[in-house]
Amino acid sequence: MQVAQYGMSWETLRAAALQAEDMGADLLVNWDHFFGPGPDSEAAHFECWTTLAAWAQTTSRIEIGPLVTSVGYRNPDLVADMARTIDHISGGRFLLGVGAGFKARDYVEYGFEFGTVGSRISMLADHLARIRARLARLEPPPVRRIPLLVGGSGEQKTLRIVAEYADIWHTFAEGEDFARKSRVLDGYCGDIGRDPAEIERSVLVAGDPRDRADQLRELGATLFIVKVEERPQPDLGTAKPWLEWRDRVNAG
Repeated sequence: MQVAQYGMSWETLRAAALQAEDMGADLLVNWDHFFGPGPDSEAAHFECWTTLAAWAQTTSRIEIGPLVTSVGYRNPDLVADMARTIDHISGGRFLLGVGAGFKARDYVEYGFEFGTVGSRISMLADHLARIRARLARLEPPPVRRIPLLVGGSGEQKTLRIVAEYADIWHTFAEGEDFARKSRVLDGYCGDIGRDPAEIERSVLVAGDPRDRADQLRELGATLFIVKVEERPQPDLGTAKPWLEWRDRVNAG
């Protein structure tokens, strides 16, 4: 489930994490923005990584992570250290989602250079290399090998980066668009001698799973993240049909 940390109190965010775990979700993610959705949103908002650290302490089973943290907001070696620390707090349940960033207001109001799409994609590749290198040098090391999720669907550059660094590829693409981009990713994996099956395919979903869950699964998606929208009291019940669908599929 994705519970983005805006428009609600900390007490509600904490309760949502416990509820997601009690319902049997495998993964709980937030987002890495400084404002709510929309260009002029003034909704109450909490910071991504400190929320994740608190969730790590609050929960006991569910995996947690950002969907996704923007490379433009933090030094990549620091991000690796933060990820390692939360991995220890959680007992080895942290998943590191990383993306190039796109929301201009976040950059401008917090004093980061927004740059261009090209410069942000180049930064993504550089930061992923530094994150991976720093994770290998930290003492103590992470509890487990922290899975790297890379978000984005650009066929010329981003999917090349996914092929090199990601354990999970997250995309908003659907249908034939998803299938085509997945084939492009497979091709980049072939170029570097990597088995495409090593990269899990992740999608953001909502609504009734009967509308598209089986199609997405047939196309190769195996991580389904249900976006929880309601504010100020998020309704995690919207994820229940997806959990039931997951259990039916896994039961064979």
